[in-house]
Amino acid sequence: MSRIAYVRDAGTPGTYTTRHSAAVSVEDRGFLFADGIYEVCELRDGCLVDESRHLDRYEKSLAALRITPPMSRRSLQLVLREVVRRNRVRDGIVYFQITRGAARRDHGFPTPSVAPTLTVFVAPVDVAAREARATQGIAVVTVADERWFRRDIKSVNLLPNVLAKQTAREAGAYEAWLVDADGYVTEGSSTNAWIITPAGTLVTRPLSQDILPGITRSVILETATQLGINVEERKFSVGEALSAAEAFLSSSSAILLPVIRIDENVINKGQPGPVAVRLRAASRANSRISDMQLPDF
Repeated sequence: MSRIAYVRDAGTPGTYTTRHSAAVSVEDRGFLFADGIYEVCELRDGCLVDESRHLDRYEKSLAALRITPPMSRRSLQLVLREVVRRNRVRDGIVYFQITRGAARRDHGFPTPSVAPTLTVFVAPVDVAAREARATQGIAVVTVADERWFRRDIKSVNLLPNVLAKQTAREAGAYEAWLVDADGYVTEGSSTNAWIITPAGTLVTRPLSQDILPGITRSVILETATQLGINVEERKFSVGEALSAAEAFLSSSSAILLPVIRIDENVINKGQPGPVAVRLRAASRANSRISDMQLPDF
């Protein structure tokens, strides 16, 4: 069947159309300037996962860029559900993106302001492949962090992330860990980064403009506290990561994946560590499944 997307901009009140036919203006500021934000929400067994957390971050990102929400929160929730329903996807991701809209090309904000552009689509995920990665562990490579200074905004300004991810793939790795000028890991190209020290402490970089406030990150921190795992939100260097007892990464699409190799260095004898495995299972159970059940297909 054809995949269905949703598009709403100044030229339409909102249309559900095939992804092949979906289009936005060539003058859309997301296309011209990366002037927009996005969210990716996990879809599990037909339900949105941690939806309220994603919508909270979406609203904060819009406010940071001074983009007017395209519709009310409730209306957006209904659109997300309708796109899922029309695509009949049970396990996957829901992607929604908002840009400042289409206007004559000029770096400053349009005057008068224009209607923002909203696009929504759904994509299935290969659950078996994701579970296999979690069981076997994955490799990461380290690259210099060359991104802009407002990484806490989930903007579509992702070119350095794209280049870092490609570097990882060309090296046969799953992900790239970005390293700042002082030698500290910030995060992955599309994930948050974590280590477990030899003493059993869970370490991840603290929230700031240096990293994205990952939704799965927040769930893992809550879960670790509930499990009695000692947690430190602080910087950690590449050197400390190489000597860690365990390492892993997290995101809404990857969930939690144990890292068994960093560059050419093997972590935990090349096996997923017990703390990461335990946290993955407990965090999955601790996620907030949407209280607005999707319609039956």
